[in-house]
Amino acid sequence: MNNKGYVHSFETFASSDGPGVRFLVFLQGCDMRCLFCHNPDTWKKNQGELIDASSIIERAKRYKPYFKEKGGITVSGGEPLLQIDFLIELFKLAKEENINTAVDTAGQPFTYEEPFYSKFVELMKYTDLFILDLKHIDDNVHKKITSCSNKNIIEMFYLLDRSNKNVWVRHVLFSYTDDDKYLYEMRDFLNQFTNIKRIEVLPYHSLGVFKWDKLGIKYQLKDEKRPSVERIKNAEDILNNRK
Repeated sequence: MNNKGYVHSFETFASSDGPGVRFLVFLQGCDMRCLFCHNPDTWKKNQGELIDASSIIERAKRYKPYFKEKGGITVSGGEPLLQIDFLIELFKLAKEENINTAVDTAGQPFTYEEPFYSKFVELMKYTDLFILDLKHIDDNVHKKITSCSNKNIIEMFYLLDRSNKNVWVRHVLFSYTDDDKYLYEMRDFLNQFTNIKRIEVLPYHSLGVFKWDKLGIKYQLKDEKRPSVERIKNAEDILNNRK
């Protein structure tokens, strides 16, 4: 097929974006405008380096000895589902090389409408792990912090569970989410599913603020502080108290 994708950057020997050692591909383009985003330079579509899937696989194969049993390729962004045709071909080629595949997504492009839905079903065939970043359980607050609804993302959770696809959940902890009411609501939501293998709390950090400044975008969380150790543990305890 020789699909090409707009790639922002690569990272080798990544260890926190899926199991084992990962070859990490950051794709360009995202429709969310998360207040805490540390990669605003990945928002614009049709930018970055245009690379075909087979070239990325050849690059990743150099690191295959380090993958061992658990490692592999993780595609992040930006929002990788915005380039789903490219992602399908990339992961299909990866599976031909017996390479583990993971996609790090916020789920925002998900829809049951065609042609996306059929493509997503195809993508699931070649994806070993979905790392799903649920920004907020409340739809109104989700809109405030991302400019997008979470309703279709919620639907994606149900589909992945019905399809028996392994999921890791990530949740950024900052002033909008560090609320026990919302944390318990999210726990109750996640407790419905049997396919969730890990829940990670990501404490807010300001390491990407310089990118907002460089791009001339106003950063609304300039007074935001990193959550305390106690609040981080509280969130971890609540979300991981799964029955």
